[in-house]
Amino acid sequence: MCNLLARRRPGEVDQLLELGDLLRQAQADLSADQLRALGRQRNQVVAALAREARGVAHREGRDVSSAVAEQVESTLRAAIADREAGAALQAGRLTTALSYSGLGPVDLSGAVVLPLTSGPAAAERDPAGAEADAGADAADQRREEQRRREAEERREAEERREAEEQRRRELAQARQDAEDAAQVARDAAATADSAEQQLSGAVSRCDDLQVQAARLAEELRRVERKAADAAGAVQQAERRRDAAVRRSRTAAAISDRAAERARGLADGRP
Repeated sequence: MCNLLARRRPGEVDQLLELGDLLRQAQADLSADQLRALGRQRNQVVAALAREARGVAHREGRDVSSAVAEQVESTLRAAIADREAGAALQAGRLTTALSYSGLGPVDLSGAVVLPLTSGPAAAERDPAGAEADAGADAADQRREEQRRREAEERREAEERREAEEQRRRELAQARQDAEDAAQVARDAAATADSAEQQLSGAVSRCDDLQVQAARLAEELRRVERKAADAAGAVQQAERRRDAAVRRSRTAAAISDRAAERARGLADGRP
């Protein structure tokens, strides 16, 4: 996976190796502050590049286990610590993961396909190796192309499956929405019927009450007329009573005077 990273992200690998040069220079200068700052930067760069390696592998259709991810980080740290290890990573010819113990150079024995020396001299010294290198490149390219096709096919199949699932979910949701809307419409119709019945009953009661009110109003007017007649009769009776009282008093007075006169005549008074 580190070889794939070197091929797909050579710029990031170059930056990693430049950071290694800065760390070695800081160690030579015995700059503690610079070493601490560069150490933090190393951890950040290694973590970021390891994530990038996993992303590249996934896009190529390769699964990355936790053990492989740890090996990638170990190789990246070794490449920072040792210039030869960095060159091996940069060349993309690693056959196994690298590790750095913290002391001495990184052990590259059996970890590189061919010597890292390049150029015409190397080709003249090992023409068979150059041919093998070209064949390995072609085989790598064919395998990578096959993996890309397979990954693309899997991606397209996954997209079709997700699209079909999405379509099914949307269809099921649309059907549920339609059923909910139909139920709401049925409930609204039932509510409207009930309201219509209540309105009809209220109108009927209102008509009955209006008829009753008219009847009561007529009855009230009749009673008021009777009350007015009765009040007039009471007034006439009161007037007759008052006249009778007056006449009674007058008659009583006359009677009293006549009686007094009669007694006077009986007693010989004039």
